[in-house]
Amino acid sequence: MSELLTERSARITAARKLTRRAGRDAAGAFLAEGRPAVAEALTAPGVAREVFATEVAAALNADLLAGAAVPVRLVTEKAAAGLSETVTPQGLVALCGLIDVPASAVVAAPPRLAAALAEVNDPGNAGTVLRTADACGAGAVIFGAGSADPFGGKVVRSSAGSLFHVDVVRGMPLAPLLADLQAAGVTVLAADGGGDSDLEEVAADGRLTGPVLWLFGNEARGVPADLAAMADARVRIPMRGRAESLNLAAAAAICLYATQRLQS
Repeated sequence: MSELLTERSARITAARKLTRRAGRDAAGAFLAEGRPAVAEALTAPGVAREVFATEVAAALNADLLAGAAVPVRLVTEKAAAGLSETVTPQGLVALCGLIDVPASAVVAAPPRLAAALAEVNDPGNAGTVLRTADACGAGAVIFGAGSADPFGGKVVRSSAGSLFHVDVVRGMPLAPLLADLQAAGVTVLAADGGGDSDLEEVAADGRLTGPVLWLFGNEARGVPADLAAMADARVRIPMRGRAESLNLAAAAAICLYATQRLQS
């Protein structure tokens, strides 16, 4: 860790391209910033390739970096800022290989609980759903075409390391995948504030006990009509108070938690 890399260093220049999706796709790599994400990246076998750290961050995270099985490179504060998508860079970034899995793998061995995002654009919501899915024991999160990139900086940060715990499928047209999963015995439920069934009814009639995929839609428009029509049920969350609707991430948390309680 003796060489101090600057923003003009070849390694930093190459890594900075990973802050854009085109760069990530071209290089087959992404950046994970901050101690929680870096710690999980270093734990996941074969994922992390190298770590960039400022001198301050290296000192603060000496315990974590001491056991790193990949090169740890000291960088200037300015170089670290160029790798960050936050207002206040944390000075600790892992360069990781992309870890998305093909949709065929999920169809071949469907998890008992999964989530799919249909045109979910907000990276904070997308990362929070991923984190919640992990907490509820989901085996996969599918980022449908038109959704935020799960390997973008804001999604990675919002997932708080959960990105490394579940199978992630990205950029997949959802209609054929949903059909394949239904043929494999998975119940597809679309979260819909105007749904025909409510969550309590679906829980009571046993539809949450088998393999379930929850489909969550765009923050403003909800689940696209064609996908909602494919679902085995359009499910609303019963609300006792006067709130008109729930935030996407909050709705996902309720649906996923209710399901995992009945599957355990």
